[in-house]
Amino acid sequence: MKKVIEVRNLYKLYRVGDEVVRALDGVDFDIYEGEFCAIVGTSGSGKSTLLNMLAGLEKPTKGEILITGQHIEKMNEEQLVKFRRENVGFIFQSFHLMGTMNAQENVALPLSFQGIPRNIRMKKAEEMLELVNLKQHKNHLPNQMSGGQQQRVGVARALVVDPGIIFADEPTGNLDSHTSEDVMRLMQRVVKEQKKTLVMVTHDNHLASYADRVFHIMDGKILKIEDRRENE
Repeated sequence: MKKVIEVRNLYKLYRVGDEVVRALDGVDFDIYEGEFCAIVGTSGSGKSTLLNMLAGLEKPTKGEILITGQHIEKMNEEQLVKFRRENVGFIFQSFHLMGTMNAQENVALPLSFQGIPRNIRMKKAEEMLELVNLKQHKNHLPNQMSGGQQQRVGVARALVVDPGIIFADEPTGNLDSHTSEDVMRLMQRVVKEQKKTLVMVTHDNHLASYADRVFHIMDGKILKIEDRRENE
């Protein structure tokens, strides 16, 4: 199996007053192509810091992060922006949809940053909405959709740029448990059908159980990596 993400000896130290806080304390792991991985831990465990590092949104104090063979910890801001645009999709807890745009326009938005012509953008956005079973809502504004529908628009938007890797930060944090299950099943399906690598951060052990592998993190260290595929 091909390694997509390699993390070596990763540290993130913060100074808080006179104390040094180790948000990440020597983390090592690999994530493979087409894998759904969940990073699970309580608030303050280091899971969000870890996701931000993988996405190149924060720099490590020391250590290496290779994504598709490229050292992202060595990139400058300009290189990182380009790298994210070409390789990564994001799904956020708070949807981040534009209120004045309909579902299709919201999904097409990342493509406009790539300078893709409008007719192609809209066609691709429609295909992605079909993938997440929302084609019939393509003309709806966010406030005309339920939370679960909005998050499925968020999933479609992450997929529209055809990224190899998707990062999801508490993607069901604003949804009720039934809707959360629907979104998790959708994400599971997308990973398999589209052969994407998905890395999700969550505090919820039950939601983490949808992943192929679960990384349990506490006090900036990975305590154990649980392979769900072996259990099934």
